[in-house]
Amino acid sequence: MNLRHPYTLIAPVYDLAIERVSRRLRQTSLAALPAAPADILLAGIGTGLDLPLLPTGYRVVGCDLTPAMLARAVARRDTCDLEAVVADVRRLPFATASFDVVVLHLILAVVPEPRACLAEAARVLRPGGAVLILDKFLRPGESALLRRAANTLVRHVATRLDVVFEEVLAGVSGLKVVSDQAALAGGWFRRIVLCREGAGREWPAAGISGAACRPGRR
Repeated sequence: MNLRHPYTLIAPVYDLAIERVSRRLRQTSLAALPAAPADILLAGIGTGLDLPLLPTGYRVVGCDLTPAMLARAVARRDTCDLEAVVADVRRLPFATASFDVVVLHLILAVVPEPRACLAEAARVLRPGGAVLILDKFLRPGESALLRRAANTLVRHVATRLDVVFEEVLAGVSGLKVVSDQAALAGGWFRRIVLCREGAGREWPAAGISGAACRPGRR
């Protein structure tokens, strides 16, 4: 599934559909950011709806597969220091251990290979770094017949409705869940914080300590 074409068509109206309903959810997720300075990657930045919500003082890199979406993000970069890159989140063009935080807002349920996306996020994270996730997921064993039926229609246009987060995480090493909270729609949307194992930053806003991210601590 190539998402560049459908999201090129969606780009002009994406904000109208998504901005209002997702703003509070994004704010709550981003409250887990560490104190600046820090290097942040917005993977699948889309039209840049996270940018106005970021505090100042961060180095921010945003990547997206769709130039039309990325162009709209660039138009918002007066709110922060943004480096915009056209890139596939499944094959990030960044060195290993390049970022303190990777933000995955409304992207894991969009990409055809969410496990590859999360594995790349883990790769580019520094030890003790965090992945901030906001998305819609099914729970393990959840039938959700209507969502699964609707998925056959919408997955080719915009998003998937059948992604089970636990199955995605199971195929990625080096990450542990430190926070998993219901965000919207009876827990269908979830806010999740993952930590890259290894000594690193303190994350008081998310209740994460450097010790909690060291290997062997569960």
